[in-house]
Amino acid sequence: EDASDDAARPIYDFALAVERVAAAVEAARSLPFPFMLTARAENFLHRRPDLDDTIRRLQAFAVAGADIVYAPLLPDLDAVRRVCEAVAPRPVNVLAGRRDFTVAALAELGVRRVSIGSAMSRVAYGALQRAAQEIRDLGTFGALGEGASMAEISRFMA
Repeated sequence: EDASDDAARPIYDFALAVERVAAAVEAARSLPFPFMLTARAENFLHRRPDLDDTIRRLQAFAVAGADIVYAPLLPDLDAVRRVCEAVAPRPVNVLAGRRDFTVAALAELGVRRVSIGSAMSRVAYGALQRAAQEIRDLGTFGALGEGASMAEISRFMA
């Protein structure tokens, strides 16, 4: 990741970001087992919507040896296409969540991996919140019947 955790300068300078990825690649290659390294350019995640800089970083991360490159929160399918074209043949990871993003559309653009991040837990917490509000506000339990049955959960977990 090229995020610095510094609110004043949320993204590491380019050279330092590339140096950090190169060091991570070196460490990963020294492991006694196969390790897939994903390098993230986090401009969009930190409100820096600079696609050209994001692509520049991803290209440099690929040259530094990252196995997969990733730019969370790309704004649209055109941005995804541009990233995939710019780093080909390096695999690209995309964060799911936008309604216009489908597995098929992303695959057609060249995306090789899709992350869901916290989306599934946010869906679950949203359902929990709606059910709790129904109980509190209406005194009814209708939302509790909308979830999966224990049998469905058991089959899923098997």
